[in-house]
Amino acid sequence: MVDVHDELVSSPRAQERTGHGLFGPGSVTWRVMGEPVLIVGGIRALLLQGLHPRSMWGTAQNSELMDPSAAWARLGRTVEFVRVRTYGTEAEVERVGRRVRKLHSKLTGLDMRTGETFAVDDPENLLWVHLGEVESYLDVARRAGVPLTAADADAFVDEQRRAAAVVGLDPGAVPATVAEMDEYYEEMRRRIWACREARDGLRRMFNPAVPRRLLPLKLAAPALGSLVVATLPRWARRMYGLPGLPTSDLAATLTLKGLYRTSQVVPERYRYSPDAQRARLLTRQHEADLATWSVAS
Repeated sequence: MVDVHDELVSSPRAQERTGHGLFGPGSVTWRVMGEPVLIVGGIRALLLQGLHPRSMWGTAQNSELMDPSAAWARLGRTVEFVRVRTYGTEAEVERVGRRVRKLHSKLTGLDMRTGETFAVDDPENLLWVHLGEVESYLDVARRAGVPLTAADADAFVDEQRRAAAVVGLDPGAVPATVAEMDEYYEEMRRRIWACREARDGLRRMFNPAVPRRLLPLKLAAPALGSLVVATLPRWARRMYGLPGLPTSDLAATLTLKGLYRTSQVVPERYRYSPDAQRARLLTRQHEADLATWSVAS
């Protein structure tokens, strides 16, 4: 594995990265997003996002998500988008954002209840998808034991408004605190439900079509899927026709804590991706500079 210190100062790729993108050192986003346990949050977000019928229909009708032979590649593109958005330079983020906005602006979906055609980039759909990510990553991080104060949690939600702008949302219309996000979900719960496509997606999660080289992931899918489902809010599990029991919440939280604590004994060069390693190094340098400035002043 490449040593992040060497890459930071010597590789052509590192020398090309002249900016810190949307977040940068000192942000809660950089502190949280690299933790391996947040993989659970990313999958959880897909299930939560699927509960908005128009969002789910728009995705199913315009992407390869519902094609088992192509879904893995589509998921890979989503993961790459999140990576660039989190760690990329300003230019890299703008480039992928422009591509996504252009693609979405051309797509429409068919409301299977009313027969009405709707725009995939309707602000309501975009906001639902955005907050599905934010709420899922934050909930999993806090339950796993990633060190976060209430102020940190609010800062994370606020920082993610920059990510919302990348897909075309007005940051001023996006919840900026945990309380505002909770209010949003309380209101939206009266307007969402699990359509057939969402339920199909839930079932496929337990038996995903993956490349042969990733066969171990397929074998682990039932256990991982059970954990992901258990981390959903109780109301979301009930919409999927599953039990929403407090005991499931407790079991999921204990499992997340165990995964996070186990990951902490793994050396950082193996625990984190190269981008996350770079972010942590830059954050340490930033904190050292602040400490030096504080002493000098």
